[in-house]
Amino acid sequence: MESNTLAYLGPQGTFSEEAALRHGPNMRRVAYRSVWDAAMAAESGETDESILPIENSIEGAVNVTLDYLIHDAALSIGGEVVLAVQQCLIAAGGTRAPLIESIRSHPHALAQCRRYLERAFPNATLIPTVSTAGAVEEAMKEPGSAAAIGNRKAADLFGATVLEAGIEDNPNNMTRFVALGRNSFPRSGADKTSICFGFAEDAPGLLHGVLGEFASRAINLAKIESRPTRNELGRYVFLADLIGHHENAAVRDALGAVERRASMFRVLGSYPVDSSVARLMPPSESQTTGATP
Repeated sequence: MESNTLAYLGPQGTFSEEAALRHGPNMRRVAYRSVWDAAMAAESGETDESILPIENSIEGAVNVTLDYLIHDAALSIGGEVVLAVQQCLIAAGGTRAPLIESIRSHPHALAQCRRYLERAFPNATLIPTVSTAGAVEEAMKEPGSAAAIGNRKAADLFGATVLEAGIEDNPNNMTRFVALGRNSFPRSGADKTSICFGFAEDAPGLLHGVLGEFASRAINLAKIESRPTRNELGRYVFLADLIGHHENAAVRDALGAVERRASMFRVLGSYPVDSSVARLMPPSESQTTGATP
């Protein structure tokens, strides 16, 4: 295995490749056909790390990544990248918008442009693809009648033309990626910790008790969501992101208390908050008074 390699959801020209470049500008990037394949590359040792999309500000969680982290991952989250997403309508040169009959893209990208598509192309057939770059490549095989939604890099890569830029319905469209590997990282002073936990039984107050462990220590939860356990209908595993490193005294105490309350508990990783959003976060008690063990 070559050192300093990073797996991402390919092919070239995807937003995942942009995130990979942001995370490891000097790493050798290797494209894989699916999120699962990219995760397995790092887990098997084919690459040192993988970078996977985990949530979008409009469409929410990327469930395949969450399920991998809950049920399968032998890796830890070691970093995050928050990427501003600008979607473009892309087609072969000379294509006229009124003649477009089909528009391809990843399902999340199609959803992020739903209102635009309904307004501008109400009769076009929407075709989901594995990636935005793959959509551009496919659309180029049907010049004049097919288009794709993707980024400018994909248009340049395949010699296509951007017919319209910024077609996403929400200008605050952002996707968060997490980098997975086998290394752990010391405190940076602006960190986030991701965990998952579940309960063996269903009873009133169980989740409230867990949340209280963080609230009583002034630890801010940046996110909490649930995914099915896969064992029984109506039973869930909870995932949470909290501000602070697991080595911080307050965070360490809270995690120990949560583990005692839960039947299933894992720390998925502690890692620096993406620099583009760290400055927007309010100071957290867990980053200050909890900084000394």
